[in-house]
Amino acid sequence: MSQGSASKPAIAHKSAGLSGTVRIPGDKSISHRALILGGLASGETRITGLLEGEDVLNTGKAMQAMGAVIRKEDDAWTVNGTGNGALLAPEVPLDFGNSGTDARLIMGLAGVYDFDTVFTGDASLSRRTMGRVLDPLRRMGVQVKAVEGDRLPVMLRGPETPAPIRYTLPVASAQVKSAVLLAGLNIPGVTTVIEPAITRDHTEKMLAGFGAELSIKTDKDGTRTIRLQGRGKLTGQIIDVPGDPSSAAFPLVAALLVPGSDITISNVLMNQTRTGLILTLQEMGADIEILDPRLAGGEDIADLRVRHSELTGISVPTERAPSMIDEYPVLAVAAAFAKGRTVMNGLQELRVKESDRLTTVVEGLKLNGVECEEGKDWLSVTGRPDGKGLGNAGGEQVITHLDHRIAMSFLVMGLASEHPVGIDDGSVIATSFPQFMDLMESLGAKIEQA
Repeated sequence: MSQGSASKPAIAHKSAGLSGTVRIPGDKSISHRALILGGLASGETRITGLLEGEDVLNTGKAMQAMGAVIRKEDDAWTVNGTGNGALLAPEVPLDFGNSGTDARLIMGLAGVYDFDTVFTGDASLSRRTMGRVLDPLRRMGVQVKAVEGDRLPVMLRGPETPAPIRYTLPVASAQVKSAVLLAGLNIPGVTTVIEPAITRDHTEKMLAGFGAELSIKTDKDGTRTIRLQGRGKLTGQIIDVPGDPSSAAFPLVAALLVPGSDITISNVLMNQTRTGLILTLQEMGADIEILDPRLAGGEDIADLRVRHSELTGISVPTERAPSMIDEYPVLAVAAAFAKGRTVMNGLQELRVKESDRLTTVVEGLKLNGVECEEGKDWLSVTGRPDGKGLGNAGGEQVITHLDHRIAMSFLVMGLASEHPVGIDDGSVIATSFPQFMDLMESLGAKIEQA
């Protein structure tokens, strides 16, 4: 969402069976990294399928501000990079809008350079701490000036010669891992990241694809050690971005909940670090058929056929959280229609997303008649399979707190609830899924925008 833009309430109504075939916009995580590494590499990078949401476009603007040349030609984006180690000092603050991923990754990339870089964002992003990324940067010798609590705006200045570090992630976080590795690209010597449990591995895969000298060792207990040799050459690549599984989650869950639905979602990324939601829903009884599994650009992709299903509550294990951290809001909506009780564990990371997603989800569920409880790092939802009494007959809206995934999750809820479900602002959805409203309506969903 652009700063200062007007809010646009939206409301979803109980719908008839959804049907059709849709292609989801490109994966957000891969789109960010394609622009970052393309903007840093020597030569030209050509990207098709790029997600053209506000968050990703802000990544492109930041890389342009540091010397990359980025343009769109027909259905592809071309990026002419600066060469590794040759970023230019940005003349203005870098504005990341609502995207914490974007800000944290580029803090790692640019923070170790011997020039000043200022990072800003919207009101939502400015409330979120950047401490997890700033702590390892400080260990590399980066000077940090930030608002109390390591919040934006932040100014970074790297030392003349940054120092490589050996860093063990205190919590499973692909953002922190990626920030440290991106910093290591401009540090002499070997930067090492140790993660106790695997998180999204798009950064490692793409670094290797661009030519970085990288090694990964996984111990028998699942601990991964990633070693990156700094100051090597990166070379431009051709990248076709697969569909975002986090975006696919919304039509997928909608089809499971709305009786009579039968849809196909094509070209979905099936990386093992991103499929926790599909596995969880299948354990709950979801009819999700994986069609034509294949490889593209080193990533697993497939088409998904999804049909209305009777779901049953389960206990979702803590260790699954890294593979579905962005999908818990829409899983909570699915659980609201499941038979029995669903318990989700290991959710502490939801406290530091675009909103405190755990509390925001609970507030939205209770507003719409769902029995639920939250703890420090867990959520329990007791479902009503027939949707009776769910929704809000009085017209009260879910407060999204500028969080796009909250907005989309509760619109999905309204498609199967007895009463409509409204949200205070649908404009925030543009940060990650600009086509959401049109795509859902093409399947038969009844969603009204103000």
